[in-house]
Amino acid sequence: MFAASGSAPSPASPAAPRSRRLALGVIAAGTLMIILDGSIVTVAMPAIQNDLGFTPTGLSWVVNAYLIAFGSLLLLAGRFGDLIGRRRMFLAGTAVFTAASLLAGVATSPVALIVARFLQGIGSAMASAVSLGILVTLFTEPRERARAIAVFSFTGAAGASIGQVLGGVLTDALNWHWIFFINLPIGIAVLAIAARVLPGDADPGRKGGADVCGAVLVTAGLMLGIYTVVKIEEYGWTSGRTLGFGALAAVLLAAFLVRQATAENPLMRLRIFRSRSVSGANLVQILMVAALFSFQVLVALYLQKVLGYGAAETGLAMLPAAAVIGAVSLGVSARLNARFGERNVLLAGIVLLIGVLSLLTRIPVQASYAVDLLPVMLLAAGFGLALPALTTLAMSGANEEDAGLASGLFNTTQQIGMALGVAVLSTLAASRTKSLEAGGRTTAEALTGGYRLAFAVGAGLLVVAFAVAFTMLRRPERRPAERPAAAPQAPAPTAAV
Repeated sequence: MFAASGSAPSPASPAAPRSRRLALGVIAAGTLMIILDGSIVTVAMPAIQNDLGFTPTGLSWVVNAYLIAFGSLLLLAGRFGDLIGRRRMFLAGTAVFTAASLLAGVATSPVALIVARFLQGIGSAMASAVSLGILVTLFTEPRERARAIAVFSFTGAAGASIGQVLGGVLTDALNWHWIFFINLPIGIAVLAIAARVLPGDADPGRKGGADVCGAVLVTAGLMLGIYTVVKIEEYGWTSGRTLGFGALAAVLLAAFLVRQATAENPLMRLRIFRSRSVSGANLVQILMVAALFSFQVLVALYLQKVLGYGAAETGLAMLPAAAVIGAVSLGVSARLNARFGERNVLLAGIVLLIGVLSLLTRIPVQASYAVDLLPVMLLAAGFGLALPALTTLAMSGANEEDAGLASGLFNTTQQIGMALGVAVLSTLAASRTKSLEAGGRTTAEALTGGYRLAFAVGAGLLVVAFAVAFTMLRRPERRPAERPAAAPQAPAPTAAV
């Protein structure tokens, strides 16, 4: 456990239970701010384009600049959190994100906004990469840890839906600048409280130094790889640009793995992948997040482009999904994990999510919300089951020294899954839509047909995720030092557009 430094309370002090709850609240608030920022921007994109004069191609960089910085730096930030201290990394990341939000809010040109969004991505990576690492070292008792992870998972799962509603309201009632300004009071409050309640940092890895060469290779490889994926829709899968950049990214990442196997002080200890829980959970997450892009984004597009909903109406239509996810993840997921085990709960959650996308493959052009969409929103409760269980399994194989790395890895695979979902499902939906329009279908019919195909492919990805989880994942791996004096009946759990 970390040694206290400065005014940060020691987990062993009499105030530790209250401090741990406050720390959980601070981490959840910081995560919510970051998740909200990712989804709130999408609703305000038309207003941003009109005000700042973005070209259609340039507008995509409001999202891409953030995604590339965020996804490529998570692994690096997680490991540096282990080396220099996770509390320091969380505070620094929150400060960078908050300052960048101010810059984004006052931006008066496309270049200024894109730079600010890139800086926001850097700050998000620094704070997000170590959040789970802090939680698993704060909450060592299995049931407490399960509840903490449920809160953390709910924050990520519900944040996207809340962001869509809030983005529409702020943009319509005030202007798009306020979608960034709203981060300022949240960020300042998080910094003020986190500085007092997060545990102090020890320096377990500082003497060994950092692998600078490995850091350059992994950051360049991930950045180029994510850039390549997010531009597939524009350039195509078989273009020279896509194939060339993709091959170069693969070479950089392969060189990084070779470097880690031979470096004296590697940035990422490859032993972490020996854990079936770590490897399997991260693979399941890539498949699951890629599939659920079709629910989180394409359903919103269907509501607006086919059914004619406005931005705020779309967010409100998706609120039942956020509500059931919250009720399940906060209310019952920890108890179900304790009673039936994380693997079984994860499998049950994936089955519900397969049901969500299967129902959406039959969505009509003239849909009734109560009949055709509300059941889908309610079945999204599967996400409230799957994500806490998956998070626990992903963190269960990492010891305390590698907790930041495991946290960064888990967040990195989440971003990779999202980028793949955008590239694969958006491209398939767009291609199917063009084909149907060429065949004489109306725009609404063609769009619906494209979305149906994406939903079907997403359901297939979830079937593969179920198979991987069934074959690779077992009971969480509990380290001897974490065994409570009176072992509970359940396996010990150890760990979010």
